[in-house]
Amino acid sequence: MLRHKLKTRVIDPLTDFLDDEVLGGVVLLGAAVVALAWANSPWSESYFDLWGSYLKVSFAGLTINLDLQHWINDLLMAVFFFVVGAEIKRELVSGELKDPRDASVPVIAALGGVALPAIIFTVVVRGGEAAGGWAIPAATDIAFAVGVLALLGSRVSNGVRVFLLTIAIVDDIVAILIIALFYSEGISVAWLAVAGGGILAVLLFQRLGIWRIWPYVPLAAVVWLATYESGVHATIAGVALGLLVPIRTFGVRDVHRRLEHVLHPVSAFFVVPLFALANAGIDLGGGVFGDAMGSKLTWAVILGLVVGKTLGISGSTLLALRFGPGSLPSGMRSAQVWGVGALGGIGFTVALFITDLAFADELLTGQAKIGIFLGSLVSGAIGALLLYRMRDHGRSVGD
Repeated sequence: MLRHKLKTRVIDPLTDFLDDEVLGGVVLLGAAVVALAWANSPWSESYFDLWGSYLKVSFAGLTINLDLQHWINDLLMAVFFFVVGAEIKRELVSGELKDPRDASVPVIAALGGVALPAIIFTVVVRGGEAAGGWAIPAATDIAFAVGVLALLGSRVSNGVRVFLLTIAIVDDIVAILIIALFYSEGISVAWLAVAGGGILAVLLFQRLGIWRIWPYVPLAAVVWLATYESGVHATIAGVALGLLVPIRTFGVRDVHRRLEHVLHPVSAFFVVPLFALANAGIDLGGGVFGDAMGSKLTWAVILGLVVGKTLGISGSTLLALRFGPGSLPSGMRSAQVWGVGALGGIGFTVALFITDLAFADELLTGQAKIGIFLGSLVSGAIGALLLYRMRDHGRSVGD
């Protein structure tokens, strides 16, 4: 009975989440390749014209006029961040982050994997307008990282997957805080109050036992709109709403499980690939690639992802194991920490997202994106090679 309950509440949702991330990673890669090919084809002008076309929406005296790329980045990506928020909630309540002892190692690893890339980036860039992108190499892309693990198959244990997923989730928490604190401008307290009122209304509906999803949709729209108008990035509304999804059985439904089943595939197979299609296209002609390779910004991103993530995650993990009470998940060896650290350097979705927030200059944006692509490729290759070679070697600390 206990085993069945554990399987239903923890293992099955985790397996479903990982399966969607693996397949979503394939679709995401395909979208990125299409974007790059399109942006460098004879039809490249149509690519930039499409995503640069404006769409104006007016409602109740409010007008939002954004280009198509930013409608995707600000509105559709709120769905992605909602799923992230809901997954964070599940991990905190019934997953790897529930027990402070179990959570201590991946939390420390993730924090090290955020801090060191940011430090390396700042040291390499050494000030100027490019310094605003310090958070770009701090993010890990769950879909691509888990996808690389899937290629290794049974050569890596489920413990390695759980450890990487937990690090990536903590990484997402930190990235969300960074976006809210450092990439939001001109905060309106009045609009924040409206967003807060919408969140309180969601909590009131839950207290009243309203378990159907449709009554919450208008409230979610109000929270998103108010957050957007407040100056805080609108995707933070998705995170806040995701954190409010109840884990326990609510009314007669497991609302969290139902929403995850519905929205996670939408996020993985539609929203994130569309985001990649709209953001990953860079025109590499006219010496752009060569100029980027001579840019401090590009190398700051590459070194932040490849060196910063690997050393930050691996070093913090080994220190936590040496001096703290935590341990690695069952089936994971200490030698595999280096492979996981390298895979943490695969930064794509959130890294591109922060790039868009950090820079208005197209030259800087292009240099940062090239750094993200190259750094992620190198990190993925190193991580896969390390985990492949260490599959039969190494022992966990304390074995």
